[in-house]
Amino acid sequence: MSDEPVEKIKGLPKNAYTELKDGEEYIPIMPPHKTVPEVNLWSVTWGLVMAIIFSAAAAYLGLKIGQVFEAAIPIAIIAVGLSTMGKRKGALGENVIIQSIGASSGVIVAGAIFTLPALYILNLEAQFYQIFLSSLFGGILGILFLIPFRKYFVSDMHGKLPFPEATATTEVLVSGEKGGKQARLLVVSGLIGGIYDFIIATFGWWSEVVTSRVIPWGEALADKAKLVFKLNVGAAVTGIGYIIGLKYTAIIAAGSFVGWFVIIPIINYFAPGLTAAVGSNITAVVGSMSAEDIFTNYVRPIGIGGIAMAGIIGIINSSAIIRKALGLVVSELFGKHKSMPKEELRTRRDLPMYIIAGGILLTTILILIFFHFGVVHNLAHALIGLAIVLIISFLFTTVAANAIAIVGTNPVSGMTLMTLIITSLVMASVGLSGTSGMVAALIIGGVVCTALSMAGGFITDLKIGYWLGSSPFKQQTWKFLGTFVSAATVGGVIMLLNKTYGFTGKDALVAPQANAMAAVIEPMMSGKPAPWLLYAAGAFFSLILTMIKVPALPFSLGMFIPLQLNTPLLVGGIISHIVSTRSKDAAVNNARKDRGTLVASGFIAGGALMGVISAILRFFNVNYVNAQWFESHSAELLGLVMFLILCGYLIWESLRAKPEGE
Repeated sequence: MSDEPVEKIKGLPKNAYTELKDGEEYIPIMPPHKTVPEVNLWSVTWGLVMAIIFSAAAAYLGLKIGQVFEAAIPIAIIAVGLSTMGKRKGALGENVIIQSIGASSGVIVAGAIFTLPALYILNLEAQFYQIFLSSLFGGILGILFLIPFRKYFVSDMHGKLPFPEATATTEVLVSGEKGGKQARLLVVSGLIGGIYDFIIATFGWWSEVVTSRVIPWGEALADKAKLVFKLNVGAAVTGIGYIIGLKYTAIIAAGSFVGWFVIIPIINYFAPGLTAAVGSNITAVVGSMSAEDIFTNYVRPIGIGGIAMAGIIGIINSSAIIRKALGLVVSELFGKHKSMPKEELRTRRDLPMYIIAGGILLTTILILIFFHFGVVHNLAHALIGLAIVLIISFLFTTVAANAIAIVGTNPVSGMTLMTLIITSLVMASVGLSGTSGMVAALIIGGVVCTALSMAGGFITDLKIGYWLGSSPFKQQTWKFLGTFVSAATVGGVIMLLNKTYGFTGKDALVAPQANAMAAVIEPMMSGKPAPWLLYAAGAFFSLILTMIKVPALPFSLGMFIPLQLNTPLLVGGIISHIVSTRSKDAAVNNARKDRGTLVASGFIAGGALMGVISAILRFFNVNYVNAQWFESHSAELLGLVMFLILCGYLIWESLRAKPEGE
């Protein structure tokens, strides 16, 4: 092997982010005609270590706040730091493999935690093998369905799709190969964010959530008008807001503000005239409800309807891409592969189509066996469940990939909600209802959700490889191993967190998506009336937002994720906007934004990892939180002060950045 082509990196080619002219070709950093170090003991081992660590961290954070951070950027930074400390030359190809294997963590976690904790929420039995296999099979399907579409998304659409997350990760890997100093900043910010969140979770020195009830008039406003403001002061969630950016955090927060500051006060306004409980499966009158109760019973179902409609709109908008992708699959299966030259450049080679087709067939058989013997115990029901998985996973695969390519956000929640509704209706119509129907629908939804999450995440890995010059078939091959390890880790972590915190009750993990799934599926499978009018209101909300060109999905997500988890996202987005626009020099703004991204990534990784450690300590009854102090107004005020200090550090550290060469 020759390391020479990758020893000196000057940066990406000038046409990396622009559309190619007629006859123009994109030549990646690692020359296609050269063999470069990629898959070896170093890269595979560290990739698997990253998959385990970030699966545990992402599962905890996702269940706590409802947002799964993308592991690609932190893993890329760590990979760069490891190669620097190990003094490895020409490590770019190895770092891509580490990132690709490790990034399985975030996508598998998103697929699992959005659905499977609902089994515990509904007091149903959930075995480890059910969580593990549904995540594993879903992840494998996502990989296999996406591979035939790689060339369309990463090559044919070169320069036409922005790929925001892939761009950020690629820049990290390239700059790391040039210097590698960014790893130190990530470690420092990771320690700050980790220790900060660990103090809250394990010692309770200050409150995790600050509310307007901390002052007397805020308490009165909450009691009389049901107007409450809440802010989670965690480091990790603030870091997520910074990376998402102001545009989408503002839309998410807008959905939350409409729910909490418009809908809840309006409903409360009519409370004195209501002497009976109103709504499906509601036993209390509105006048006796708190703002939180009104949110749970009325606002959240509106958000659920909005998410489902946003998924439908996404499919309609992507129908042309789906048709093209399907045509590409048919062409690859029955035509092109027969005449494909054996000498094709390594950067253009995918896994052979016969392996893809065989893998899909084998996975289909295994899923059928799993459904029949491990879920529904009825062959007809198992076949119906399998058909739902295959059809919806295939149709939504390109939608997920397209969403990631355009905005860096995968609308997997809305698509999975649609899957659960369809599954519940179909299964109930063939006689499978009650607890067995709920278990079947949630596990089927888990497989689909993971497949869609994997499809969206994996296209990011393949785009990174395309820009840098990795071998796609090597990324694709080793992605299966990362998926296996991540699925096993997630299964264990979900069971651990359920025993430690639970997903329902006062001090439980929020698990907002899983709670939403449970809220949808429980009435449909138990014969209770569902809040269809509220779902419809949310659906019309999404339609109206689409008409005025406001992204409906993040707005709807804001309506059903608790207020305190959306406000720090907005704070992080505002900070991102401030540090990236203060200077009149674009180069300075970009440098500040990138440095802030490193700090925010450290907050996310450190906060999430220490959250897992705190959960393990609580599992063993190690908990130093004084509940009386932790819930006091003084602890809230201290929490606000600490949050302002944390934000000040993020701003200060970001503004220290200087453009390259200075």
